[in-house]
Amino acid sequence: MEDKDKPKERLIRELAEARKRISEMEAMESELVQSQKMESLGLLAGGIAHEFNNILTAIVGNIVLAKMYAKPGLEVFDILTEAEKASQRAEEITQQLLTFSKGGGIFKKLVSLREIIIDMLGRGKDNTGTRYEFFLPDDLHAVEVDEGQIRQAVNNLVTNARQAMHGEGRIRISAENIPVAPASPLSLKEGDYVRLSIEDEGPGIDDSNIEKIFDPFFTTKDRSSGLGLTGSFSIVSNHGGCITVESKPGSGAIFHIYLPAARGKAKVPDDGGKNLFSARKRILIMDDEEIVRTVLDRMLLQCGCESTFAREGSEMLDIYRSAMLQGHPFDAVIVDLVVSKGMGGKEAVGKLLEIDPEARAIVSSGYSDDPIMSDFRQYGFRGVLAKPYRLSRLNQVLREVISEKNSLAG
Repeated sequence: MEDKDKPKERLIRELAEARKRISEMEAMESELVQSQKMESLGLLAGGIAHEFNNILTAIVGNIVLAKMYAKPGLEVFDILTEAEKASQRAEEITQQLLTFSKGGGIFKKLVSLREIIIDMLGRGKDNTGTRYEFFLPDDLHAVEVDEGQIRQAVNNLVTNARQAMHGEGRIRISAENIPVAPASPLSLKEGDYVRLSIEDEGPGIDDSNIEKIFDPFFTTKDRSSGLGLTGSFSIVSNHGGCITVESKPGSGAIFHIYLPAARGKAKVPDDGGKNLFSARKRILIMDDEEIVRTVLDRMLLQCGCESTFAREGSEMLDIYRSAMLQGHPFDAVIVDLVVSKGMGGKEAVGKLLEIDPEARAIVSSGYSDDPIMSDFRQYGFRGVLAKPYRLSRLNQVLREVISEKNSLAG
């Protein structure tokens, strides 16, 4: 009887194993479909961000140019300044789209936390009645960070402080250079850091809540997602730093952001639009967006340059070659990395260097986190312009690239 039951038991086991394999295959298929959906969304987000950055290049460039014709103190100057600040917020959103499209990548550059805070909150008060006090030393170390993400992290903490005081009170923002020793209780590597502190005059945080404030969806406020502090914590952690908090009920709260100090000095933007060159320079631009070409023409005039345009790589190469043969070579070439039709920037710069190994090519793109943008010299470029860029950045890159050419020639 037992022998007769064995085939039945074996069949039951085989059916169970088959069901298990089917379940595993269904799970794998579901994960694959989800992955493909996220990849498609990522490509869509990246494409949208690229188009937005082209548009923002025109918007930001024209606002900066218009401010040059408006006198400080006049209402039109204030209106343009507010529009410029709104465009900065749009830049941050497009950078978040790019971050999503690349699965959370970080586009780092050397910046000054002092300049970021002053730019964000420098008026000393906002329309809610909150007042800001700043203690930001001039000798503060630079940090190498994704500026858009750090702005978001700081803004989340300032918003949290403002909401804690119901929009009435004072927020004290201070910063200092501090060393972190191996025995430090902070979860940080040994080294030099910049500590940014944001202190409010709110009711403080209960002891029972202080361990939960960085948890996802935890909130004590009405109409709050509970993701602001979590987002700040994640951003700072991804930059090799940390956030701590000190608070007692009735005595407000202080949030400390620690970010690794970087070697070198962050360059302070200057939107003055001063003519940089004693003689007019000739710049060739390859870009397929008419709105970008139009604003670049105006911006380059402010830099003391004359511009010639091409829509894609083959046209750019023909123009460059012809100028060399006529004895009027271009001093620099600004090359858009991605064009809708024709030869793109990566291929074009390779062929350009075959024509002229000393060509001064500057890569430009709305895909600011493209690997070519962060490692541009490896691909033959001499400078980089991530869209949207301001007149100050255009000034700076042209000065560096053309000055490098002149110093090598001398």
